[in-house]
Amino acid sequence: GSKGLGEPVTIPTAAAIANAVYHATGVRVDDAPITAMQMVRLLAEKRGE
Repeated sequence: GSKGLGEPVTIPTAAAIANAVYHATGVRVDDAPITAMQMVRLLAEKRGE
């Protein structure tokens, strides 16, 4: 369908934020929204806790 003038900008924004989180933490986030509790869980899994 058609998109509003500002709408196309929101599509790559989520991917850019997820990539920034990955590069900062080494943890790949596949779900949105990215929450603090989700990050705590993913970082604990990465450490093996």
